[in-house]
Amino acid sequence: MPERVNMPGSVRSVSDVLRDIIGNVQEIVRSEVRLAKEELREEARQAKPAGLLLVLGALAAAFAILFLLLAIVYALSIIIPNWAAGLVVAMSLAIVAGGMLSAGRKWLGQINLKRKL
Repeated sequence: MPERVNMPGSVRSVSDVLRDIIGNVQEIVRSEVRLAKEELREEARQAKPAGLLLVLGALAAAFAILFLLLAIVYALSIIIPNWAAGLVVAMSLAIVAGGMLSAGRKWLGQINLKRKL
């Protein structure tokens, strides 16, 4: 918005002054929004490598658990047949998963998800 230069002795109307004030406030708000967007972009740029490391770490942990379970199956297969070892590990995981799902469902049921206004 181009600035108007007032000559000494010139009188501006109230509507002109209010229009300038509103225009300046709008420009300030736009500038603040642009600054906030740029700050968010910069923070996202900085957080991207950390997020990637977290995802890769979680993936590595999932593979580690998978291989641990496989090792348990192999260890049990020394004592019992292979199919039974796999079944024991699968049933144990099913029991653990069921317990965790039940506890999570119970915990979630205690939380009031509706906001009170």
